[in-house]
Amino acid sequence: MTAPLPWPLAYTASSDDCRAPVPLGFQAPLADAARRLAGLGYDGLEVQVRDPRAGDAGTIGRTVADTGLRVLAVATGPVAAQDGLTLADPEQGVRRRALDRLLRAADVAGALGVPLTLGQTRGTFAPGLADRQRAWVEQAVCRLAEETAATGGGLLLEPQCRDATSLWHTPEEALAAARRMGAAAGLVLDTHHLEREGIDPLAAVTGHARSAGCLQLAAPAVRGPLAPGDARLPPLLHALKDGGFTGWLTLEHTQDGGSPRAAARSRAALHHAAAALT
Repeated sequence: MTAPLPWPLAYTASSDDCRAPVPLGFQAPLADAARRLAGLGYDGLEVQVRDPRAGDAGTIGRTVADTGLRVLAVATGPVAAQDGLTLADPEQGVRRRALDRLLRAADVAGALGVPLTLGQTRGTFAPGLADRQRAWVEQAVCRLAEETAATGGGLLLEPQCRDATSLWHTPEEALAAARRMGAAAGLVLDTHHLEREGIDPLAAVTGHARSAGCLQLAAPAVRGPLAPGDARLPPLLHALKDGGFTGWLTLEHTQDGGSPRAAARSRAALHHAAAALT
C-alpha cells in the first residue's frame, strides 16, 4: 500500500556549471535529469551550483519548469567539492572567491524564490587557526544571511559530520551559531550526517521540525537509495507531520543501479512509508 506525501519530494541534481554531476545526485545534465525525474513522479529538484553567473536563474528556472517540476532550493556543495573553495580557508583570496561564489548563488536562489543551503563550503580548521577561521566563517555567513533575507529566499544551514566541516555538526550547534550571529537561518536535516555524528534522526526531527526547511534522506550506513520497508521512515514522517514541518524532502544518496533506478526506488520507499500517515 502506498499514499501521497504531505510535502514536496525533490531529488538532487546538478546545474550545468558543475564540472560533472555531483555523485549524490542524478547523473545527467540538468534538463535530462529534470525530464527523467518528472516522469518518475517527483515534484522538484534541489539544484547544486558551482560557479553561477548572471542569467543562470532564468536558465535553470526555465529548464526545470519546462518539465513541470519546481526548483525547491539552490545548494552550494560543488563550490568546495569541485573547486576547493571554502569560507574557512587560511588564504584570504580563497575565502574571497568562496564568498563571491556563494553570494552569486544567493542571487540565483533569490531570483528563483527559494532558499540557499550551506554545508561543507563552511570549511575545516587548520591547527592553531580555529578561532580565526571560525570568525571568518561567521562573518561570511552573516553576509549571506543578510543577502538571502533581502532577496526573500532565506538561508538554511546543514549540520554535517566532522569529516565534511569543522563547524556546526548538530542542529543545536547550527541554531545557536545563527542566534549568536544574529543571522536569520533555518536548518537542513540530513539523515546521513546526523547518523555519522551519532544523532538519532528521529530525535533531531522531533526537536527541530519547525526550524527545518528540508529533510535529506538516504539509506543508513551505505548512504544509498531508500528501500521499501525501511523501518526508520514511518516514524520520521510522523514526526515531521506532528512537528508542523512545512518544508520538503530531498533524496541525496549514491546512484546504485543508475540514477533512474535509484530515484524510482527511493520514491517508492517514501510513498510506501507515507501509508502510515493515513
